[in-house]
Amino acid sequence: MTDAIRSVVLVTNPLSGHGRGMAAGLAARARFAERGVRVSEICGATVAETVRLVRDSLTARTAETGPDAVVCAGGDGLVCIVLQALAGAGVPLGMIPGGTGNDLARELGVPEHDPIAAADVVLAGHERTIDLGVVRTAEPSAELPSPIHFATVAGTGFDARVTLRANRMRYPKGRLRYPLAALVELAGGLAVPYRIELRGVPGESEPVSVETEAIMVAVGNTCSYGGGMLVCPDAELDDGLLDLTVVGAMSRREMVRLLPALSAGKRVDHPALSRFRAAEITLAAPSAPATADGEPAGMLPATFRALPGAQRVLVP
Repeated sequence: MTDAIRSVVLVTNPLSGHGRGMAAGLAARARFAERGVRVSEICGATVAETVRLVRDSLTARTAETGPDAVVCAGGDGLVCIVLQALAGAGVPLGMIPGGTGNDLARELGVPEHDPIAAADVVLAGHERTIDLGVVRTAEPSAELPSPIHFATVAGTGFDARVTLRANRMRYPKGRLRYPLAALVELAGGLAVPYRIELRGVPGESEPVSVETEAIMVAVGNTCSYGGGMLVCPDAELDDGLLDLTVVGAMSRREMVRLLPALSAGKRVDHPALSRFRAAEITLAAPSAPATADGEPAGMLPATFRALPGAQRVLVP
């Protein structure tokens, strides 16, 4: 447990959850004010501005002025943006879930539909230390320059194309956007050749190489993304490793059967699925985009690395 939370930086995004993030932020701000906590608000017009403003707030931090925590009122995408400034700063992250997915908050037990209860979690000051992942792409995204820290799942290939399409969609709202975006993407190409290099594999003294045809490859620090899609079901937030799920070549009909189970948060075991665990993973595939926590991360090839105990978070 930390000392009393006296001052927070509250980061909001008017686009999180189609306005739910802003509503959650307003409710949390009122709760903080009621408890006598100083609140500095950040609502950057761009990703770069948000990162800069959060970084500036941390640079000016002293024992007397805080902040004692940086609090995100939004979803996993906003958390990812904030992590670019927060990772390594030694300041805990609080969450007021208000996005489409909220997978990190859900995994940590932060109340998802009650911003007052989530604000009370911040105020209680109970901490847990979690791992982060970091990805470095050969062709970085213009929005989040490489390397990018992420907390949940980094996706590549079909997975990333679905996420990027879902992010652009304005209808339907909520989790239905992901399966709908997936159905649209199924009209395009599926499997492409992947080269996978694994280092720091438990029980292996040498790197492990895999060459395979794959539709998508997901790298998980947590088990789910996209609002509960259980893509890396065995991933743990504090084991110092990243989980890798490879969805090998299959027909469109098989993919259509697979997607509803993933979307429903069910564990999926299929002959075309392979799972690995490693401290560092390099992926290469032609014309394959990557995402991190649902945010654009550039194009493969890319290297993903686990950062053990990299971030303090406020939890129930």
